[in-house]
Formats: sequence, structure tokens, C-alpha cells
Amino acid sequence: MTELLALIPDLKSLGIETATLLMFGSLLLLLLTGMPLAFVTLLVALIFALGWFGPNAIPLIVSRIFSFVNSFVFVSVPMFVLMAAILDRSGIARDLFDAMRIVGGRLRGGVAIQTLLVAVVLAAMSGIIGGEVVLLGVIALPQMLRLGYDRRLAIGVCCAGGALGTMIPPSIVLIIYGLTASVSIGDLFTASFLPGLMLAGMYAAYILFRAYTNPEVAPIPEPDEISTAEKLRLLKGLVLPVLVVIFVLGSIYGGIASVTEASAVGVLGVTLSTMIRREFTFSLILGAARQTLATVGMIVWIGIGASALVGVFNLMGGIRFVQALITGISDNPTIVILFMMLILFVLGMFLDWVGVALLTMPIFVPIVTSLGYDPIWFGVLFAMNMQVSFLSPPFGPAAFYLKSVAPPDISLGEIFRALLPFIMLQITAVGLLILFPGIAIH
Repeated sequence: MTELLALIPDLKSLGIETATLLMFGSLLLLLLTGMPLAFVTLLVALIFALGWFGPNAIPLIVSRIFSFVNSFVFVSVPMFVLMAAILDRSGIARDLFDAMRIVGGRLRGGVAIQTLLVAVVLAAMSGIIGGEVVLLGVIALPQMLRLGYDRRLAIGVCCAGGALGTMIPPSIVLIIYGLTASVSIGDLFTASFLPGLMLAGMYAAYILFRAYTNPEVAPIPEPDEISTAEKLRLLKGLVLPVLVVIFVLGSIYGGIASVTEASAVGVLGVTLSTMIRREFTFSLILGAARQTLATVGMIVWIGIGASALVGVFNLMGGIRFVQALITGISDNPTIVILFMMLILFVLGMFLDWVGVALLTMPIFVPIVTSLGYDPIWFGVLFAMNMQVSFLSPPFGPAAFYLKSVAPPDISLGEIFRALLPFIMLQITAVGLLILFPGIAIH
């Protein structure tokens, strides 16, 4: 141990400016090696803690990590992930899509609108984007391609619609932000609901504009006469998903249950739905549990690493230094907010959203508060920005999720090109939230 400490230079003598550059440079270099973000942040935190404070800093890192994982609200994360994992393995989404055929009807672009509506309901049920994109890619994409829809429009609807889980409650992104920024997650859910629907409405308007200005983009399918009995059968597919959404969000907004308790209600509701549908099996639950462990394990490890790094950086005085740099850019608060949005946009192109949230929010939220802005509003703005990160190249996860289930002739490059109009809509939504904060804090 003594020999190891001797290899670490006295970083305190370098000053906070040089140490900050060295810390972020080390992060970037280690990430380029392919090492997972969680281990990179832990390693850098350990080196800088020892180099700045000496061996006595280790308990500081441990206490910081403990405060992160000890939060009661964090229990809701595995619950909502489990809820999404069970949904992935049931036929609820497929029946929901079939039921939405009644909504689409003879509307030009109706199947794309139907896909978007299914995406909104799925987002309100789970808050996880990976499963939604895959489900839409399996169910809706082949349907749109078969009907002769423009490939890029079909691809964009599946990816952008599937990513709505970031904005529409119960969003895991908002839960992590709430934990990091120490704000009410219930208030975040209330504030994000209208912006999430606004973004979905912008997608729908774009689909209809494309469909009616260029009919070849979205042909109207052949008449499909549906009897009253068939309509009633299809509408049954809406009952269970809508009930789950009502119980989960209704219990939160009605003040009946906390977010953590509502997440347990959601898991119970989805599990009972699979039982009613006679889909409940041991293998279904086992597969969902394994998927939940893998996803939550990743989130926890990234959280541990990021919490340790931010804690050490804060004790070094680095957060105050960075805050002074950012606020010194302009006397105009809007310019400062735009600069933070640019930083988040660039980071989102290369890092997982969990890492982006945990690394930046401890620095950004105090700045936002000092500028007189509501941290709840900024949380919605952050979630909207992360929408862009899910679609933007080179590492937009939604594109990779869709590629895993798309036909072989659809390349990753084509998927990213198809997402460009939807990315522009997302950036427009970010701008609208900055110009009109009342959309979120209504």
C-alpha cells in the first residue's frame, strides 16, 4: 500500500485548475480504452482522493457511496425496470397495438400515429426506453414496411416513440435526476407530463405533415372492415394497460402512494395482467428478474462511481471552480442555461445518461438555483435533452436497439439518417421549454 501511494503524485500542489483538467483528461483517456464508465470513475476518484487528501480520504468516498445507495426512493428503480421486463415478455404490447387499429382507421399515416399512441401508453407503464424500442421494432416496423411506408419515417417513429419513456412518467431518468438534485420526484413527474405529451404531439404533427404533403410516404391501407364484435375484442387489449397506468400514475398524483410504493403497485398490476391473460410462467418471471438485475446492476455501479468522483471533486473545491467558470460565460442567465444544454448534448453523444446525470447535476443544479430558475423545470429540460442523446450518433442507444430487431437490409447508418428530423423536433422542444418554462411548471 505504501509503495502504491508513493506512485501517486501530490496533486494538491498543482492547484484546482490543473487538477480539474487532469481529472477530466484522465476520464476521457480511460473511456477511450473501452473500460466501463463505472470503473473509470471509481479509479479516477480513488487516485485523486489519495493524491489530494492522502489515505484518510477513503472513508469519505465510502460515505458518499453509502448516501447514494441508501436512498429509499432508489428502490423504485428496480421496480420500474422489473415492470418493463415483464411487459417485454408478455403479449400486452401486441394486443395494445392491435387495439389501436381502431384509432388509426382510414387516417393517412394512421399506422404511424397508432404506433406513437402505443409508445405513449408503454412509456406511461414502464419508463424504460430499451424495451419499448425493441417492442415497436418487432411489432410496428414490419407492419409499416409491409404497407409501403417510407422506411425512414417508419424507423424514426419506432425509435423516437420508443424513447418517450424518458419524458413521460414514470421515467427512470427523472427518478435519477430527483435523487441527484434532491428534489421531489412526484413534482418532476407532474411537471414532465405535459412536455412529454407535447413532444409526442410534435411527432404526430410531423407524421401527418409528411403523410398529407407526400401521400407516397404513408399509403392508406386497403379497407379493413371490422365488425362490432371484433372491435369489442380488440378494445379489451386497452383495458389492462390503461388500468395499470391509472393505478400507477393515479396513486402518485392523487397523493395515495409515494413513487416507491407506486412502483410496487405497477409491478403487481403488470404481474396480475399476465396472470389474467394466462401468460404467467416461472420462466417469464425468471427472465424478467435476470434482465432487471443486469440493468439495475449497471445503474448502481455507474451511480457508485459517479458519486465517488463527484464527492472527491467537491471536496477538492472543483465544483465551485467549474460553477464559477460556467457562470462567468455571460451575465445573461439564458446564455448560461444554453451553454449547459450544449454540454449535456455533447456528453450525451458519448456517455450513458446515468453517467451524464450523476456527473453533471451536482454541478449544474446549484448554478440553476442561484440563477433563480426552478430545479424542477431544469429536471424536465434535462430529460428532454436526454431524449436527443438516445437518438444522436455515434452512440445513440435507440438506434442500436432497433438495429437488433430490424430487417438485415436496414443499416445502422440508415437508422441514424432517419432519426435526424426527430432530433430536430427534440431540439425544438428543448428551445420551447427554455422560452416558455410554464409548459413544465404549470
